[in-house]
Amino acid sequence: MKAMTSTARDVRQRFLQDVSQDRAKVEQLLDQLPEGAAIPKKCGEASFDKAWEIRAFALAVAAHQVGQYEWSEFQRELIGAISRWESTAADQPWRYYDRWLEALESLLAASGLVTKSELDDRTRKVLATPRDTSHQHARRDPVAVDSGNHA
Repeated sequence: MKAMTSTARDVRQRFLQDVSQDRAKVEQLLDQLPEGAAIPKKCGEASFDKAWEIRAFALAVAAHQVGQYEWSEFQRELIGAISRWESTAADQPWRYYDRWLEALESLLAASGLVTKSELDDRTRKVLATPRDTSHQHARRDPVAVDSGNHA
């Protein structure tokens, strides 16, 4: 195996620094959230049981990062979603990311990015689509790397 070039090492190092900085930014945002202790965690980091949970999480952070709303607005919406659940707790089980998604949907609708009707229509379409039970599973097949040397 060839040694990594200095350019490749530099690119890799910058990538790892960027990932570390992005992770630190997300951790700062999480530290500001209400009910922070309720965020599901494994080994001290946010964890997700379902694919949609990480998608909702990422959408909320990405929308904030591109300026769609201030993080404090998301915090207020999340507090409201949690409060609404608490007032009707007997009706549905507690699931943190359900409240997260509710807060995100409220903010996106309030900002005019999507309407409540568009959210409802899209939800109906997704729920009506037959489930592909294999698309969320990791693929562990070997990956072939083409070195570009075709003599």
